[in-house]
Amino acid sequence: MADGLLVVGAGFGRTGTLSMKAALERLGLGPCHHMIEAYGRPDDFDQWAQAIRGEPWDPVHTLSGFRSSLDFPSCVVWPELWEANPGSKVLLTVRSSDSWWRSFSATIGPSIATQRHEADPAGARHMFSAIGDVVFGGRTDDRDIAIAAYERHNQHVIATVPASELLVYEVGSGWGPLCAFLGVDVPDEPFPSTNSTEEFLANRASRAGDDEKSTGT
Repeated sequence: MADGLLVVGAGFGRTGTLSMKAALERLGLGPCHHMIEAYGRPDDFDQWAQAIRGEPWDPVHTLSGFRSSLDFPSCVVWPELWEANPGSKVLLTVRSSDSWWRSFSATIGPSIATQRHEADPAGARHMFSAIGDVVFGGRTDDRDIAIAAYERHNQHVIATVPASELLVYEVGSGWGPLCAFLGVDVPDEPFPSTNSTEEFLANRASRAGDDEKSTGT
């Protein structure tokens, strides 16, 4: 099997990317890079910030060892990743604009706005600033601006990638479209489902509680 990415995820966060990560890894396309992995590789924070801002970066090195990518920050620079990995396919996870905004505005939208100022280490702050500024014009709290950015991004992906190399995957579509696109058998198990808005908020509250305990506050 060739080195590099086989699947380049172009869908924004809150389009079922964590469930899709589990699905891709179940199909042998892991490890899959996701925001979770970005946190586990803090040395790459500045690379992601540079990439998102259109500055020089090394897409091959930054995702070395991964077979697929999804979610922020990599979805912002999907064209560079697609170009750097000849033969890779593009996966655009989507949901309706209204449902995406409801989830985004309750979860990662406020997180991007907060972490661009408070994230530790400092490199994460740079990465979140880049996402907030470049993708959303600094207005992750504005419904119309955020939805326009989401729709513009999706339209660009669809207009750019040949249909034979692109899967536009609607959240909740199950294994069928994904397995047909990848040319693999459908697993005899339910499609993964995780990180709903409720789960995201519960996990964030749990982490906040742990932080308070660790600091004695």
